[in-house]
This record gives sequence, C-alpha cells and structure tokens, in this order.
Amino acid sequence: MNYDLLRGLHILSVIAWMAGVLYLPRLFAYHSEVAVGSEMDKTFQTMERKLYGIIMRPAMIATWVFGLALIHTDAVGRGWDFLATPWMITKLTGVVFITGWHQFLGRSLKAFAAGRNLRTRRFWLMTNELPFLAAIAMVIAVTTEFTF
Repeated sequence: MNYDLLRGLHILSVIAWMAGVLYLPRLFAYHSEVAVGSEMDKTFQTMERKLYGIIMRPAMIATWVFGLALIHTDAVGRGWDFLATPWMITKLTGVVFITGWHQFLGRSLKAFAAGRNLRTRRFWLMTNELPFLAAIAMVIAVTTEFTF
C-alpha cells in the first residue's frame, strides 16, 4: 500500500477515535446528573452505546492496524531500532494510555447501563482532556522526532 495513503488513513482513524474518547466522558458528565431509569437515562445510554460501538471501537482498531502497518513499513526502510528512540517511545506510551482510557470508558459505559455509575460529574469533567494531553505529546513527538 502507498505509504502516504496509509499515513492518511491512520490520521483519519485517529481523528475519529480521538473525537470519541473526548466526547464520551462529556456525555458521562451530563448522564451522571440524570435519574436512573428516566427517559434521559435511556437516551444517554443509546447515545453512549452507539458512540462507543459504531465510532470509537472501529476507529481504535483501524488506528492500531494502520499504525502497525506504518511501523512495519518504517522498519523495512530504516530498521527496527527506531522503536527505541525517545520520540517513538513517547508515541507508543501515548497509544497505550489512550487504549487503556478507551477500555476504562467501555467499562464505565457498562456501569451506566447497569445503573451503577460510581463517578461524579466533576470526575468526568476533570478527566475529559487527558486523551488530548496525551495526543499533544504524541503529535509533538512524531513531528519533531526529538532525542535526548
């Protein structure tokens, strides 16, 4: 596959994934203020389930697939040593963090669906930007390819 096309598909899947991991906690913040079993509770559950299942999960999978393909393509061209560079370690650490956050959001989605949300609106608002902070570090790492 053409490298530029692969990179473009990776970027598009990252955008979709990031949109989801940034928006779902915001929905949870609003959802945490409604009565369990109410019409709004059911509406939020539908919105959250569709966001997670239709957008976030496929985008995460696509991001991983295209990212691994890019790593393989880069390794063929420059060897596998680049995986140990500071900028790539930063990028991969961010990917692992966002993947873990994604999984945490999935467990939280199930808790909301079961009427067992244990987190406050404040928690969801305070943690909402964590994936974006990771994305900032990752983009800077990849675009500068910094070293120590």
